[in-house]
Amino acid sequence: MLTESIKTGKGLPWGEHDPDLFVGTEGFFRPGYVSNLVTSWIPSLDNGRVQEKLQKEGAVVADVGCGYGISTIIMAKAYPKSKFLGYDNHFASIERAKELANEEGLSGKQIRFEVSSATDYPLYSHTNEQYELIAFFDCLHDLGDPVGAASHALRNLKSDGTVMIVEPFANDKTEDNLNHVGRMFYAASTMDCVPGSMASEGPALGAQAGQSKIGEVVKAGGFKKFRRTTQTPYNIVYEASS
Repeated sequence: MLTESIKTGKGLPWGEHDPDLFVGTEGFFRPGYVSNLVTSWIPSLDNGRVQEKLQKEGAVVADVGCGYGISTIIMAKAYPKSKFLGYDNHFASIERAKELANEEGLSGKQIRFEVSSATDYPLYSHTNEQYELIAFFDCLHDLGDPVGAASHALRNLKSDGTVMIVEPFANDKTEDNLNHVGRMFYAASTMDCVPGSMASEGPALGAQAGQSKIGEVVKAGGFKKFRRTTQTPYNIVYEASS
């Protein structure tokens, strides 16, 4: 099936891959999220003000393309005063995310998961309010319409809100990615990221999009401010705001 999608250029939607891919994706990204999400990634946003909102004021957060909801659950456990919505267009992943949240003993009042795409998820349904934080974890480059996703995030974001974009580590130039990490991500990009975007007639940015290309996408979506806030050997964290 994947071979045919590459030959024809039609791509392969995420949900049509073998379910082992979903399990493997969770297993690959979970350690990085556990180690860095609360300790360094969120604190790096808006000079620490995002973390302060999550801790003290209680914020409403959307996790777009959440998959099995690992990132959503980590944030919900760390910031019990805030509310978290995980969105993904893959029904089976959303059902698994609900199971995992239940296993962690998290209340439905604090965390919920819904089937929705990156360009049509709603405002926070309980109060119809915009989000303080919208997050994309290792998924913006996969999307069929990343500019549309950025634009939709801007419409759903509070005026002083922040978008956090966590992407696979990539330099802008191909030759600067010819290392162990880059080779691994190029392989994943060929097998998953690029076919997934092509299935929706998207730009096929791939896992190695780099800061310049992600910045172009974000600014084309209407954001005025975009910067790299921190990084690990496997991920780069970007911040976008109006």
